[in-house]
Order: sequence, then C-alpha cells, then structure tokens
Amino acid sequence: MGKLYNENSIESLSPLEFTRLRPGVYAGDTTYSTQLLVEIISNAVDEFRLGHGNRIDVNIYKDVVEVIDYGQGFIPNSFRDDGKTILEAAFSVLNTSGKYREDGTYEGTSLGSFGIGSKITNYLSHWLEVMTYRDGQYEEIYFKEGEFSKRKTGTISHSSGTKVKWQPSEEFFTHTEVEIEKVRSLFKTISCLCAGLTIHLDYNGKEETFYSKNGIDDLVTDAVKDTELLRNRFKMNFSQGKEKLDFILTYTSKYSSTIVPYVNTGLTEKGPHITQIKTILTREFNKFFREKKWLKEKDENLTGDDIQEGAYIVFNLTAAGVSYDAQVKSTVTKVEMKSSLQALAENLNIWFQNNEKEIKIIADKALSARKAREAAKKAREATREKAKKKEKALKFDSKLADCYSKDRLKCEIYVTEGK
Repeated sequence: MGKLYNENSIESLSPLEFTRLRPGVYAGDTTYSTQLLVEIISNAVDEFRLGHGNRIDVNIYKDVVEVIDYGQGFIPNSFRDDGKTILEAAFSVLNTSGKYREDGTYEGTSLGSFGIGSKITNYLSHWLEVMTYRDGQYEEIYFKEGEFSKRKTGTISHSSGTKVKWQPSEEFFTHTEVEIEKVRSLFKTISCLCAGLTIHLDYNGKEETFYSKNGIDDLVTDAVKDTELLRNRFKMNFSQGKEKLDFILTYTSKYSSTIVPYVNTGLTEKGPHITQIKTILTREFNKFFREKKWLKEKDENLTGDDIQEGAYIVFNLTAAGVSYDAQVKSTVTKVEMKSSLQALAENLNIWFQNNEKEIKIIADKALSARKAREAAKKAREATREKAKKKEKALKFDSKLADCYSKDRLKCEIYVTEGK
C-alpha cells in the first residue's frame, strides 16, 4: 500500500528556504555561479540605460565577486513599515523592486523585472555585503547565509552608486567560481549593446576593459569577419516613446543563418519577437524581388529559409512589460513591438532602393537556396520510392512483378508466347 496523504503532507517554506532547497528554479544551471553575477550586473546596466553612471567595475578573486556601479544608488537609511530599510528589502524580500510599473522610474523596460535577481544572489551565497551611497550618506548591509546580519551607516564623499560583494556557496553550485570566458563574452556584448558604457574587469589580478564605439555593429564585424558579402549593411536605430529597436542585417557566404536577439539588453533564444521579425523580412524581400522581376509572376514566393540563407542579424529591442517564461529570461512569451515592426519594414524598403546591386546578391543567393532545396526534396522522394520498391514487390495476376537489382547481368526481360 502506498503512502497516504495526511495533514503533514503540505509544507510552507519561506522564499529563502525554497530558493536554497530548489536553487535551479531561479538560477537555472547551477554548475557554476555565473548566473549570480549576471543578475547583479543586469541591475548595474539598467542604471546606465537610465542615464546614471557610465562605468561598472567588476572584481573577481577566486570565487569572491564584487560589482560596483556609479548609478543613482538606493536611498540610504530609509525604513519601511516592516522595520527593514529599502536597501535591506531589495536584497532579502522577494517581489521587491522598483522595476515593475511602466510608469515608474525604469518605465518597465529594465532587464531586471521580477524583483528576484539580487535576492537569489544573497540567498545562494555564504555571505553578501551591499553598500549604497548618495546625497552624502551611505548604508552598508551584511547578510550571512541569506539572512540579515548587521548594518552600518554614516557620511561619505562619493557622489552615488552601489557596491555588491558576495561568495557563492558550494551547497548550491558544483563550482562556486564563475565561467570567466562566458563572463568576458557577456561583458563584450553588454559594452556593444550599451555604447558609451565602460566595464572594467579585474580577474585574479588580470585587468581588462570593455568599451564599444560602434555598438552592435562591432558585434557583427567580429562575427562575420571575411565572410561578408555586402559592403553596405542594413542598419536601423528606431526610437518612439519607450519602444526602441537597434537592428543590423548583413549576408555572408555561409549557408546557415544566424539571429542574435536581445530584449532590453538580455540575450533570448525564442519568442514572438523573433518570429515576427522573420515574417517581416520574408514578406518585404519577396515584394522587392517581384518588383524587380527577379521573381517571375508564375514563381512561388521564396520561403523564409531561402531568404535567410547566409543572413547574420543582431538586434536589441527595448520594450515595456515584456513577459518571460522564467527568471533566466531566455524565452519571451509576450512583447509589444508594433511600432518597431512598422519601422523595420519602412527602413528595409529604403535600404532596398538605395542598394539594388547588393540586394541582387541576396536575391541570387536566395534563388540558389530554393533550387538546392527543391533538388534535395526530389532526391529524398526518389530515395523513398526506391526504398518502397525494395520493401514490397507489386504482383500482377500472380505472373508478373516489379523487380530491382543493382547487378546488370540480372536485369533481363524474357518475352515468351503463352505462359
């Protein structure tokens, strides 16, 4: 007989207890502690994007990590009704954030949007120290195993900013250190998505600075290198209210396509934003190809895969109220980007008109892709037909049957009179 459900079957865990029991729910992969750094650096990037501070310092010694931003900082020594200061609650009380409302300071377009990131960094560390300063005052909070330990306050000459330092716990991570190459790649990307931001990294005494003049254009250049087919890439910087879209498209000699989609500076893997952009590209390219008679009237439209063969696309969409499927934010479930899509279609057509010779290169590549696709389809169908003949011979009146052999000596027909 199986175990019976009883009054002790239901447990109530605090957010701290639940996160430490199931760290993967919020932190994703717990092989390394890299996600904790991602959470804290995201908050610092949000400050830069809001217009506060243009530098972030990251110091890593073994598995101890420190992130310093020069943003507006928290209001120091400001107590809430529950007896906690704003700073303490920001790192210990789940669902506490200044980034929920679209009419708030961050206008709903921040990467940190769940009010969870700073808490899981605290909850999954042996200790965490956070110091904030502004208006000549500072407040410093100490946490041990996720729980409040002590507070320091006083005056300070620094203008404003926040410093967070922590040591991940081996109880929750296979390796408590960060994946440094992944971190370096992240910082390079962030500096390109946030042109004008400097990130200074000190990793075990080795220093490196990340800065970009050309934004996401630098990401594309680094990726395509000498495989690029176009001299004049498609570039768009659209902004209307809270909605923004930085978009770059080029083509390479490769046969695969690459789309690198960021939303509010966070890298995503799938969602309606990618699908809708692919739809716009397929529609607008087909329309222009027909206008130029590169696609004949009797021809079917090229597929998205045909048109995107060799394409390399990087974009960063800024939008309010984005919905994700989890804290790691790799999958977007809902996003409003109507204005951005309309601007994309309009700007593509301007680019088409001004770069007809280069668009013809894309058309030729797409038409070749279609021929290859159709030839591959016919080859597959022929292979399937041969396989069917091998599987079963079709008999006629018990006298004749379809036969198959690779041996030419066996491939003869005997014509006789009668049976």
